Amino acid sequence: MRVLLVEDDPDLSRQLKGSLADAGYAVDYAPDGEEAQFLGETEPYDAVVLDLGLPKTDGVTVLERWRKAGMASPVLILTARGAWSEKVAGFDAGADDYLTKPFHTEELLARLRALVRRAAGHAQPALACGALRLDPKAARASVDGEPLRLTSLEYRLLHYLMLHQGRVISRTELVEHLYDQDFDRDSNTIEVFVGRLRKKIGPDRIETVRGLGYRILPLKGEAG
Repeated sequence: MRVLLVEDDPDLSRQLKGSLADAGYAVDYAPDGEEAQFLGETEPYDAVVLDLGLPKTDGVTVLERWRKAGMASPVLILTARGAWSEKVAGFDAGADDYLTKPFHTEELLARLRALVRRAAGHAQPALACGALRLDPKAARASVDGEPLRLTSLEYRLLHYLMLHQGRVISRTELVEHLYDQDFDRDSNTIEVFVGRLRKKIGPDRIETVRGLGYRILPLKGEAG
């Protein structure tokens, strides 16, 4: 999952970037509203964490411009304690959820998981594809109850495929959602990670749709 973090406080942003990366997210960062607006309109994100009190352009204005430009990614806004008017303005501008400062990082991560899950059309907190299970809270996956040992990129790839299981996903889309903006992106590396993942979850769970991309499906005889 790829997330945009917009926060001007250097200490808080450093803490959140580390926590988000540890939770399995590829993280892009913007310290002000101007850069945030540009990134949100030009890069695809699975979710955005947006502080409202930003330099250059305030968060509500950024969010309004994103929505007018057609950006549909779920947005979690950060507001000062007791600033109920900011919450209302944020929701009216197109926010999906809010968190009041100060907050516990675990709550932010839980809210992000819920936003990403709902945006992909999943009601249950854990993902299942036949005997394959993935728990985003614990960042763990298993097959028939046996834990899988995955690298961070293998986990991100599996997570994205399972969030959108049954749909053919192009290599370009996978690259856009697995790597942050500073990563040297090469769509050919996706084939390598798909190959490694197949060795761990079974060769037939990820289908190659020639010329289009990849699709994850339950094995024949397994429940979806």
